Amino acid sequence: MFSVLQLAVLIPIGVLVGLLIGMMGVGGVLLVPSLAYLGGVPVHTAIVACMASYTISGIAGAMAYARRGSIRWDMALWVCGGAVPGAYLGAILAAALPAEALELIIAALIVFAGIDVLRDKESRSADPVQLSTVRLLAVGAITGIGSAMSGTGGPLLLVPLLLWMNVPILTAIGLSQVIQVPIALMATAGNVYHSEVNFVLAAGIAALMITGVIVGARVAHRLPTAVLKRTISLVLIVVGAAIVVRLGFAALNPPP
Repeated sequence: MFSVLQLAVLIPIGVLVGLLIGMMGVGGVLLVPSLAYLGGVPVHTAIVACMASYTISGIAGAMAYARRGSIRWDMALWVCGGAVPGAYLGAILAAALPAEALELIIAALIVFAGIDVLRDKESRSADPVQLSTVRLLAVGAITGIGSAMSGTGGPLLLVPLLLWMNVPILTAIGLSQVIQVPIALMATAGNVYHSEVNFVLAAGIAALMITGVIVGARVAHRLPTAVLKRTISLVLIVVGAAIVVRLGFAALNPPP
């Protein structure tokens, strides 16, 4: 399927994406463009394969964070409860609607969240945040729909939303690991029914990411919170800007 040169580029990218996901929840956004532009995989095929691969990477990440006590299971239950129907709906919409407008909204959201996190917030409380059940369900639903439509998993949307709500950084990342699993499962179920999933490609992607996820989780728990926050905020700003640039380039250079 891939040439030796393509594999030489895609393999380290897969591991790097796993590292970023394990370390800060954000990273899956790199997979689809890497497969499409470097691997020659059709965009829709890449999206559905990446969504399926997040099932395995999500389990690995959730286990790594659970062992360190960084997952608020009381919050995870409701967030995942909203994400499940959202992901299935997003998979259906992805097969029928263009995702450019959604991607632009996502880009604006993560840039805003990155700037917001980067600002000085010493006055905010460091105590665990209690979000209402309705808000957790809404956050999960938004994350599920947006992630399934754009093939970005769940962390890219969930982490900025939770950080904006002043959820502690490791709690936000831990929840982002958990939410990958139901989103990926439901989106893949929708894709199987309404589209086609390349499970061989998905398994290969997942295998590359697992090592990176485990290492990334260790790094996240060893970094000072302030350093981790700054790193995540800068990554969010760069990723959001990159999405905007890509969408602008696509608009100026439409396919023949």
